Amino acid sequence: MATTEAKVSIAIRDIKTISEMREVEDLQRQVWGVDDVEVFPALALIAMREVGAVLIGAFDGERMIGFVFGFPGLEQRQAILHSDMLAVKPEYRSAGLGYQLKLAQRERALALGLKTITWTFDPLQTLNARLNFGKLGVVANRYCVDFYGETTSFLHQTGTDRLWVTWLLDSERVLDRIGGREAKRPASGDELTVVSCAQSGEPVSINFEASYAGTFAIEIPAGIDWVSKENAALALRWREATRKAFTKLIDAGFQVTEFQLVERSNGRVGQYLLTAPPVSG
Repeated sequence: MATTEAKVSIAIRDIKTISEMREVEDLQRQVWGVDDVEVFPALALIAMREVGAVLIGAFDGERMIGFVFGFPGLEQRQAILHSDMLAVKPEYRSAGLGYQLKLAQRERALALGLKTITWTFDPLQTLNARLNFGKLGVVANRYCVDFYGETTSFLHQTGTDRLWVTWLLDSERVLDRIGGREAKRPASGDELTVVSCAQSGEPVSINFEASYAGTFAIEIPAGIDWVSKENAALALRWREATRKAFTKLIDAGFQVTEFQLVERSNGRVGQYLLTAPPVSG
């Protein structure tokens, strides 16, 4: 475990040397458990960094303990930065390094004249959802089914479905979130919950029409990794139920705007909120 003294020495800085990029290779193996064939290589990082990619590391002394990597791209003909990888060693995940790395990435993107960063994440992962929506202020209007296909990572036992999120770097919403002003939960009962967590831990889905004018909610287990370990079939049922709900709502024009942890009689669950975008004009 990282000591208090070690945390004090943590520094966030750009990764520039080939030796540090080799450490990025090692971190991919350690954090995601991927085979060498799926490691993004240092040789590619060298060239991509020269043409605008952003590669930032978190260091405990001289040892790299995390990194974030993004490259420039186009989305609807607009220049963006796509954040492809973020990894932090497990023993440092309570230190808020993911958040610090994303803020540093935001600074670099703005300095390049970019106003938007996109990335993907597994919507069954509550910690990532809380960071992305609650602390960073992203929104999502794309759900990608089996985005990466089959991989060698132990983390992908339920497949590689992903939410594609958009971080509008200088929007009022984002400035509020990174300023520490998280959204308040709407009044209880306002949302229509289309996937909920039963006492048994099973997902319960309802039939619904996406024409409902209010807010929709999709619940997930608070600890899908534990569910996957104890009952792989149940974890897959959660994937299938949430995939169906997300795709139906997003296809109908709704976007994911919030995520929160809420208390239920059977314990804490995660809850996504989806709303219709405001009508322009």
